[in-house]
Amino acid sequence: MSKPLVVTVPHKLSRREAKARIEGGMGQVRRQLAPVVSSIEDRWTEDRMEFRLTALGQNVAGRIDVMDEVVQVEVDLPWMLRLLGETLQKRIGKQGKLMLEKKT
Repeated sequence: MSKPLVVTVPHKLSRREAKARIEGGMGQVRRQLAPVVSSIEDRWTEDRMEFRLTALGQNVAGRIDVMDEVVQVEVDLPWMLRLLGETLQKRIGKQGKLMLEKKT
C-alpha cells in the first residue's frame, strides 16, 4: 500500500472549536466536490473523522485528526488519483486554513 497524502494545517483554536469548524464546513466541502464526487460518508470518533468517497469512479478513504495545535488530514489515494496529489494537497491546505482561521 502506498503512503497516504498528508496535509497538516496549524491552528490557534481550542481542539473543540477546531472540530466544530470542520464539522460546520463539511457542507461547503460537499458542494465544492459535487461535480467529481458521487458519494461521501463520514463518521466521527472523538477527535477523528474517518471518511470514504467515490471520486471519478475511484474509491478514496481518509482521516482527519483534530489536535491541540494542528489538524492533520490523511488521504489514501488510488493510483489513478495520485497523479493529482500535489494539486489536492494544496487545495486541502487552503480549505483547511480558511475553516480554521481565527476570527476576531
